[in-house]
Amino acid sequence: MTDILPVADLVDQHCHGVLRTELGLGTFEARLATAAGTPTPGISFFDTQTGFAVRRWCPPLLGLEPHCPPARYLARRRELGVAETGRRLLRATGVFTYLVDTGLPGDLTGPAEIAAAAGADAGEIVRLEPLAEQVADTSGTVESFLAGLAAAVHTAAASAVAFTSAAAVRHGLEADPGPPGPGEVRGAAGRWLAGREAERRAARTGAGGPGTPCATPDDPVLLRHLLWTAIACGRPLQLQLRSTDPRRTAGFAAATAGLGSDLVLLHSYPHHRHAAQLASIHPHVYADAGAALTRTGARAAAVLAEVLELAPFGKLLFSSGAQGLPELHVVGARQFREALGRVLGGWVADGAWSRTDATRVAAMIASGNARRVYGLDRRPA
Repeated sequence: MTDILPVADLVDQHCHGVLRTELGLGTFEARLATAAGTPTPGISFFDTQTGFAVRRWCPPLLGLEPHCPPARYLARRRELGVAETGRRLLRATGVFTYLVDTGLPGDLTGPAEIAAAAGADAGEIVRLEPLAEQVADTSGTVESFLAGLAAAVHTAAASAVAFTSAAAVRHGLEADPGPPGPGEVRGAAGRWLAGREAERRAARTGAGGPGTPCATPDDPVLLRHLLWTAIACGRPLQLQLRSTDPRRTAGFAAATAGLGSDLVLLHSYPHHRHAAQLASIHPHVYADAGAALTRTGARAAAVLAEVLELAPFGKLLFSSGAQGLPELHVVGARQFREALGRVLGGWVADGAWSRTDATRVAAMIASGNARRVYGLDRRPA
């Protein structure tokens, strides 16, 4: 039987807050899936690798037996209440630092609340697209928007541990990864601001339907400008691939080499091997080695082993990618610990690695690499 190597405490290098509101069966299930909306009638999102992992790891933390029925688990959740459930689950993750992306909408806890509930530290990751929207809301002209955006990004860099972008890879990097010229940026900003104003007018008149949102940045030029403005600040930049082929970022990785900002590739599954390969090529590129494990459940060790085949071990970082449910924080941490311990323990048992080296590498991926990349040991207490 494989000896499962113990894994050290964790730094979760990318996650989100948890919901402050109680959830019913349907809304809870919807949060288990990567797809939007509730499951099709007759289909349960508990019948997924993520659902099975939740039922394996979380019930004992709330005083129930593993794999108990979903209805019983949710009843216990309601009995304890949102705050106590979150506290119990987050404190069982073994995560001692959470880096929280605060750019998602919804009633989600922020870094300070996560830290208090978990008894841990936390830092903020600033998402660039919502930051641009906030600046646009108070800008009357293109010039004031661009000046305000530069100021907002540099101000955020003073306290944020990193920046992140969820749209740039899909919309703006492959054709021309370099920084756009001033004229291009002004033109793109003007078109975007005009589009936002048109949506506001439509919402006021009812032409766009109730609650029509203002446009988020999706112009390739404007998105590249956002990324390059963040790069100039010297903070790490997380690129959320969302199943996009990581090779689309190769030009941007080459263009940003030597500029002082590290790139971290997130959510690359099922293209995780390509992300690991890019991390092996470029000195400033790192790859996530955890978030996919939340979704792959009992297959997590096999997925992690594929990442470990290609990337230098100092270029891999853990994250849960958890959003909304504290259960996903638990699953992300537990799946990562077990998968990494099982893979490295197997190599020790086979004689391919020494236990000393395996323990050292496990600590690097679990927390050491993140502490170095994000300068966590240099942050004020």
